[in-house]
Amino acid sequence: MNTTAASATKEAAAATTGTTGAPAPALWGRAEQQDFRSRVRGTLLGSAIGDALGAPVTGLSLNGIHETHGPRGLSELAPAYGRRGAVTAATQLTLFTVDGLIRAHVRRDTGAWHPPTDVHRAYLRWAATQRDWGPDERRADNGWLAREEWLYARRGPGRACLTGFADDTLATLDQPKNPTARDAAAATRSAPFGLLVGWEPALVLQLAVECAAQSHGHPTAYLSAGAFAVIVHGLTRGESLDAAVRRALGLLGARPGHQPVTDALLRAVSAVTGAAPGPETVASLTSGDGRGAEDALAVAVYCALVAEDVPHGLRLAVNQGGDSAASGALCGALLGALHGETALPPAWLTALEGRAAVLELADDLALEMTQGPALHGPTLTTPSWLARYPRA
Repeated sequence: MNTTAASATKEAAAATTGTTGAPAPALWGRAEQQDFRSRVRGTLLGSAIGDALGAPVTGLSLNGIHETHGPRGLSELAPAYGRRGAVTAATQLTLFTVDGLIRAHVRRDTGAWHPPTDVHRAYLRWAATQRDWGPDERRADNGWLAREEWLYARRGPGRACLTGFADDTLATLDQPKNPTARDAAAATRSAPFGLLVGWEPALVLQLAVECAAQSHGHPTAYLSAGAFAVIVHGLTRGESLDAAVRRALGLLGARPGHQPVTDALLRAVSAVTGAAPGPETVASLTSGDGRGAEDALAVAVYCALVAEDVPHGLRLAVNQGGDSAASGALCGALLGALHGETALPPAWLTALEGRAAVLELADDLALEMTQGPALHGPTLTTPSWLARYPRA
């Protein structure tokens, strides 16, 4: 982000009011809007590309990956779920996270401002896509995203997500859903919280944590989601990846149960100055079976830190025996937020499932963040926008 853009986002953060996280309107110039939109697109598209790259090898050991894809491992998009470029439930839920965040800003006009509730409602709309044959036209509150037929497909959703969003009960950190769930599914859907550049980092962390606890109640899972959101937030505001990680570490320190996540991030940072990047170094970052949220986060951060370019970082992230799709999605979001959409590999973009919808949603989020007051307000109504993102 250029100096002017970074200044604009810092001013927006300084304008945040109260404890609700509601940002006061900030002025955005054309260059700032273009830069921000590029980073939003980069984050969401990068996450989806990493998800799609890792999907075919998730569940395989490193030896299994080599047996299937050769001694160099997976280097290009491969078929999963019947096609190249298919995304998993991680991308589906990321898109519904964005939908919920936009709805929260639209609903603020009514005097109601509780983003966790609006994001939770969005996750309930995702849950409907996992049990219905297709969009229910009778549901006026669906908006446009829940009418996208390609989303009505089960792409390996974790049990914690299915059970966590099986009812409309809003969990809390005192009473979270699935308190033993510690996989990375909550973290992989949390990049959009980092795109709230007008929020203070502590509030980004809090919102991501509260929304993660709706399905993943283990502190390691929801704090990994919060730390990831804070790192994306820093990158979107123009910080270096190392500085963004350090900020996340500082915020984590005050949270009960933070040590596994803190240790994972420290391993990722320390490994940069160690052995040359490769599967062995990646394997050294994980603990246990490598399936925990903190492991996927550590792999993603390390691979983003040492990446020569986006393809190099993503290939490194997915060619390992842990949760390849999760690590790929997390790493892709980090690299996309850091470099913007133009750094993403065109050949992978063209094959990406749902690319048009991801782009459309990314642009809508950028528009809401930068031009929201011109689209809606207590005395202003833009019918087309409210049809896309109903206040109901």
